[in-house]
Amino acid sequence: MSRVQTLTVGHDEAEQRLDRWFRRHFPHVSQVRIEKMCRKGEIRVDGGRVKSNSRVGPGQAVRIPPLPTAEEVEAQAKTAHISKADAEMIRSCVIYKDDHIIALNKPPGLPVQGGSKQTRHVDGMAAALSFEREDVPRLVHRLDKDTSGVLVLARTQAMASALTKAFRHKNTRKIYWAMVAGVPYPKIGTIKYGLVKAPGHGAKGEGEKMHCVHPREVDSTYGAKRAHTDYATLCFLGQRAAWMALVPVTGRTHQLRAHMAEMGHPIVGDGKYGGSGQENQGDGWGSQLGDEISKKLHLHARSLSFEHPVSGAEMTFTAPLPAHMKQTWDYLGWTEMDVPNDPFDKDEEWQS
Repeated sequence: MSRVQTLTVGHDEAEQRLDRWFRRHFPHVSQVRIEKMCRKGEIRVDGGRVKSNSRVGPGQAVRIPPLPTAEEVEAQAKTAHISKADAEMIRSCVIYKDDHIIALNKPPGLPVQGGSKQTRHVDGMAAALSFEREDVPRLVHRLDKDTSGVLVLARTQAMASALTKAFRHKNTRKIYWAMVAGVPYPKIGTIKYGLVKAPGHGAKGEGEKMHCVHPREVDSTYGAKRAHTDYATLCFLGQRAAWMALVPVTGRTHQLRAHMAEMGHPIVGDGKYGGSGQENQGDGWGSQLGDEISKKLHLHARSLSFEHPVSGAEMTFTAPLPAHMKQTWDYLGWTEMDVPNDPFDKDEEWQS
């Protein structure tokens, strides 16, 4: 927002309507706002009140009240298209905020960005997270639509560049929590299957998914990329299900979902990679467990750690489980106190 200022109509400017002169100097200010400022007496010419259609000419002094910047007007315009309910919802997801970054606990079912038939998403609501700042927060990484958990946005362009670089160079640590069908063996290990995108059905590629490729065949498979996931079994329910900690060392599309399915232990609720109609009773393969277990995807970005690009402080953001996973955990008697924050940390005394 600018300060009060006085501008003199230039001698090279012809006599003209005040609103037209004003819009020529401040093109981002709407006609409606100009008329409102005139009615309130905020815009004055040679000290007197005027209407928007009053004539001004060379040498006259025009009082200009505080005005929003072009960036603020743009942010307000974006916010105007966000419903009050959505604005309140996305603000309620904030788990951390400073002058440089905002961390959210993204709810499941909300896309991060728009796409095919997706008009309601985090990126489209980001203006509601400006909190009186000029810049609209920017995305620096992604989560799948049905995956919940920690999502970080940058509040400035400089911070967006720094965080994007940190994610690209793997200077961040992400730990996901998931429940999978069955119990992996060994209980702690690494998956290094490559991933290649397989086209889906339909004109726009609907239903495309990632297929796993044996590490020895990645280099010879067109379009395949190497992928690396560390996993640890935190708790288990007989042979029916397990609570997993997953670390995507690489960040490929659907990496965790495809890797766990390749092991024969799809993430519960994952219809794309685990079979939506199959129930795993301990002796079969499928991503549904029946009983009181929700059919929604049980995958949650539990924590994200990185060095703050400005302060240099080591930051760790932790997101509580979404309602459907919390209900499952309560049903099975699993509690967060039962497991370490980072089961891959050799300094933590823990054994599954």
